[in-house]
Amino acid sequence: MADDPAFDPIEEAQRQWRAHGWDDAAPGMGVVTSIMRAQQLLLARADAVLGDHDLTFARFEVLTLLSFTREGRLPMGKLGARLQVHPASVTSAVDRLERQGFVRREPHPTDGRTTLAALTESGRAVAATAGARLNAEVFEALDLTDAEAEALVALLARLR
Repeated sequence: MADDPAFDPIEEAQRQWRAHGWDDAAPGMGVVTSIMRAQQLLLARADAVLGDHDLTFARFEVLTLLSFTREGRLPMGKLGARLQVHPASVTSAVDRLERQGFVRREPHPTDGRTTLAALTESGRAVAATAGARLNAEVFEALDLTDAEAEALVALLARLR
């Protein structure tokens, strides 16, 4: 059964949910389980690429966001807001990137309470190299049409 390529374990789980009287929860269980499994698979693909650059996806996102800004720097709080992550996660990512020489902390020029994360030249270079590989090996290799990808992003936006 599990070796049968036509067998879908999530469809079977939904069937079991319904068989056990959880009809109302079956569709949501299928969505959550599908997203979690897809996330595991996609993260493994991204990690395989980024590991060659000694990056995690979280640190890659910080580098890329900084590289997209005009001056290559942003306040730490704004990084967290734009990446939709907890401030502690931003601090941890910036700490590691700073140790790697990809980012440096700078005082804000007009707000003494704010610290900026600033991209270094080596950080800009690794972001570009890793980004090109992620584009080619992960983002462009999803086996979805543009319309399917856009529809999926729109659906997931409702959950986010």
